[in-house]
Amino acid sequence: MQEEAEHLDPTSEIELSSVKERAVKGVVVLTGRTFLLSFISLLATGLLTVYLSPSEFGIFWIVSAVVNFLTYFSDIGLAAALIQKKETPTQQDLRTTFFVQQVLVIILIGILFLATPTLAKLYNLTLSGKLLLYSLGVSLLFSSLKTIPSILLERKLEFGKLVIPQVLENLTYNILAVFLAWKGFGITSFTIAVLLRGVVGLVAIYIFQPWLPGIAFSRQSLKGLLSFGAPYQANTLLATLKDDAMTAFLGIQLGPLGVGLLGWAQKWGQAPLRFFMDHVIKVTFPAFSRMQDKRDHLVASLTRSIFFICFLVFPSIVGLLILAPILVQIIPRYGKWSPALVPLGLIAINTTFAAVTTQLTNVLNAIGQIKTTFKLMIMWTVLTWLFVPILAIKMGVVGAAAGYALVGASSLIAIYIVRRKIKFSLKESTFKPLLASIVMGIVLLIARNFLPVRLLSVGILIFLGLITYFIFIYLLVGQSLTHDVKRSLKTLFSRE
Repeated sequence: MQEEAEHLDPTSEIELSSVKERAVKGVVVLTGRTFLLSFISLLATGLLTVYLSPSEFGIFWIVSAVVNFLTYFSDIGLAAALIQKKETPTQQDLRTTFFVQQVLVIILIGILFLATPTLAKLYNLTLSGKLLLYSLGVSLLFSSLKTIPSILLERKLEFGKLVIPQVLENLTYNILAVFLAWKGFGITSFTIAVLLRGVVGLVAIYIFQPWLPGIAFSRQSLKGLLSFGAPYQANTLLATLKDDAMTAFLGIQLGPLGVGLLGWAQKWGQAPLRFFMDHVIKVTFPAFSRMQDKRDHLVASLTRSIFFICFLVFPSIVGLLILAPILVQIIPRYGKWSPALVPLGLIAINTTFAAVTTQLTNVLNAIGQIKTTFKLMIMWTVLTWLFVPILAIKMGVVGAAAGYALVGASSLIAIYIVRRKIKFSLKESTFKPLLASIVMGIVLLIARNFLPVRLLSVGILIFLGLITYFIFIYLLVGQSLTHDVKRSLKTLFSRE
């Protein structure tokens, strides 16, 4: 008798067929239903950089990096271990994780408050800067309280529910921050928006995934979770040292103005990743974890997920680089960001490689190859601290961006290493969308030379770019592209 459903594991909460269906639906939900939200976030960033000076934006970038660095120590990898775990987590696992996290977060908030005078002196923070630091610290507590409900939803791949609190959070933050910046609140705009965002998100997540917080401490449970969590968190530490610690260092070297310009370049240069990739990564980590014993399904899913990311990210990067010089000229009060255009192009190199390699490290973590990820993270961290500070000292903001570009190029090594372990198709996943994007870029560069610098030209270039890209990608990919679109829409609107 044929089995009605195929399970990955006898203790698995979800059947393999359901994992695939929910993974596809999760990707579509997180990209489709939040598409408008992501657009609002980008619009809000654009407005904030109109109303705020590069120095004010730089202070926010520096303070956020300091708090993000401390955030690393609020989790010793237990949350990721609960998501990756094959067996259903027990109540003891959940409450032990909750208790350990709250203890760590309270200690970190205390350290942050005690260190504020030193940080204020180091970065020349005013009272508003210190209040922003405090608000980000309090938001860390709100975030930790949301961990267990979020884990429960992710394990069940119920991203339709998980996305709603995120939508409410981001709408609250973006609308309030822009409104207050428009009213002249400066850095305080971030302070108020961050606090209200935390409250809204905390209430919403418990409405959609009720869970009764409790205190427990099981050494056996903690030991089991740390077997995956500790190496995973070691990777997170390296990522933190590579990104947030580097930003904190550059705050001393380049000052708020320099970090503001570099932060603007990173914000827009990485926007395609935040816009498209983050949603996919959110879904594929638990999905790949459920598939880790089914290598054929895993390889196929990895290839398709990388293609989906590159299909959206590559043309977005090319379009951004071609349109940015025009937008800086035509948007009122936006000329102050002209010095960041060259750094933007260099950061885009890093973003292009990240569109591929982030999903590769994601799948390595999901199948338990955490040591390989750790070695790759060591390489990227060492290269970041080797290239970025030296080039920043010699060439300022442009040098720092060039350092990030060189680190991104080193991802070729990562691609080679991962393909030795998992034989995904580079041609199908990466080369085809890259080629279509290059062709689109050439067409737009030629067209831009014949158009005046005004808003109508931006619209014409966007339309021309979309037409060119979709025609060429269809010629390369064929009917499988329309098949995937139809499948995604069918899955999205299914009742299951």
